[in-house]
Formats: sequence, C-alpha cells, structure tokens
Amino acid sequence: MRTSTNIVRIVIHHLGNLLRWLRSACLRAAGVKIGKRTMISLGARLDVHRGEIVIGDDCLITYGSRILSHDGASRMIDPKDSGEGRVIIGDNVFVGVNAVIMRNVTIGSNSVIGAGAIVTKDVPPGVVAAGNPAKVIKELPKPYPCLSSKRHLKRFLQ
Repeated sequence: MRTSTNIVRIVIHHLGNLLRWLRSACLRAAGVKIGKRTMISLGARLDVHRGEIVIGDDCLITYGSRILSHDGASRMIDPKDSGEGRVIIGDNVFVGVNAVIMRNVTIGSNSVIGAGAIVTKDVPPGVVAAGNPAKVIKELPKPYPCLSSKRHLKRFLQ
C-alpha cells in the first residue's frame, strides 16, 4: 500500500512541476524575469501590467503572494507619477503566504518575507522582514541554506 501512495505522490509532484513550469513560461512571455530554480506557486499573483518584475535564482514565492510593479492610485496623489515601477527580488529569497510586495522595492538576496507582510520599502540582504508595513525583525546567520536544495525534494518524496 505504501508503494502505491508514494507513486501517487510522485505523479502529483511532477504534474505540479509541469504546471508551474508552464506558468513560469507565461510569466516570462509577459516580461517577468525569473531566475534558475525559482518556484512560483500557482496561487501567487505577479502583476506586470505596467512596470517590471525581476526575480533571482533559487527563490520561493508562495501561495497568495502578490507582487505589484505599478500603482494605479499614484496619479491621484501626484499627477506626474505614471504609476509604473520595478520590483527586484534577489537570489534565494522566500516570500511567505499572502505577502504583498509593492512597486519600487528591492529585496536583498537570502532574505525571508514573512506571511502577510506588506513590503513598501527595500529589504536588505540576509534578514527576516514581517508585518504591515514590513520591518526587519531578525538578521539571518551565515551560511545561508539554499531554498532549491534537493534535500527538500527527497524529504517530500519519502
């Protein structure tokens, strides 16, 4: 019985990978720059209607996350502001469930964005940022573990 359960888990895992690959291909066609081994949940939303999104290598963007490269309300505040922006996410960044990353933000490599965080300002490398608005709550110790390590995949398939 355990063998058939493992086979089902493996098949589901590979189907999910195929769907995420197809979605990443569509996002790339829309102009999002996505690094190697980066995983974007099917439930995450990346909006490049106006602006640019750049995501580094080995990142994990989880379910419900929103990454916005523009702000439609900005013209009401400043008529000279086109609303366009840019979001840059460094290498090996984890974005927690339901986090929102606003335009004109850079997230440094090896950082963690906590679940539900609203990121309105730059986040330095190697930290945990959480809250609304997101603030640095912890510095991460070196060496930083790689999010795309095969160790995580082996654990899932056992």
